[in-house]
Amino acid sequence: MSRPVVIAHLYPQELSTYGDTGNIRALVQRLAWRGFDVEVRPVGVGTPVDLAEVDLLFGGGGQDSGQAVVSKDLLQRGPAIREAALEGLPMLLICGSYQLFGRSFTTVTGTELPGIGVFDLTTVGSGQRMVGNIVLETEDLGRVVGFENHSGRTLLAPGQQPLGRVTKGFGNDEDRRFEGARTGACIGTYLHGPVLPKNPRLADHLLLAALRRRHGVQELAPLDDAVELAASATAASRPQ
Repeated sequence: MSRPVVIAHLYPQELSTYGDTGNIRALVQRLAWRGFDVEVRPVGVGTPVDLAEVDLLFGGGGQDSGQAVVSKDLLQRGPAIREAALEGLPMLLICGSYQLFGRSFTTVTGTELPGIGVFDLTTVGSGQRMVGNIVLETEDLGRVVGFENHSGRTLLAPGQQPLGRVTKGFGNDEDRRFEGARTGACIGTYLHGPVLPKNPRLADHLLLAALRRRHGVQELAPLDDAVELAASATAASRPQ
């Protein structure tokens, strides 16, 4: 392969809580183990980025104040990001980024931050924090484990696919028992932890989507994921 795999990291200063940068490290390492060169491009407020050169887009979580700082900048990027999503660019959006990639996020104080509409969902802040270990069952990725810490209640519009069904924890909204959202190759979720080191199948799902799209790779060389799977099993066995 003549060029590196390019991962764009949205707003690493403002949106990167609860170990979310570990997701970047997991992606880079799993690519490196397979012999791929990787370039991570931090994208801050006002930083230009050509999504035509990007293979995978990542955004992490943050406080409401951090989301407010990046909101206007993200709205300006919205049309290009939505077009890239339609063209199959894989994305992983965690917590605060997940909320801003929906239709809107209304903070607990009543401030409404418009989203960019990659996911058909809305989020409203509440007075209750949903904190603890969380386990999902998904249709094609098996069990997914992580740690959630959010006060936003997220409502999926009819037809919006969730990431999975909650078997332990809260998820988007404890009353509906769904967590996250999936649109094309884009995944949004509240799972911190970081989520990818404990979920190698999810990590490889994103990587294969990136490599298949522009590098012609049809399958990934297997890795020994014994440590990762043991961590996943331990996380799943912990009380909420």
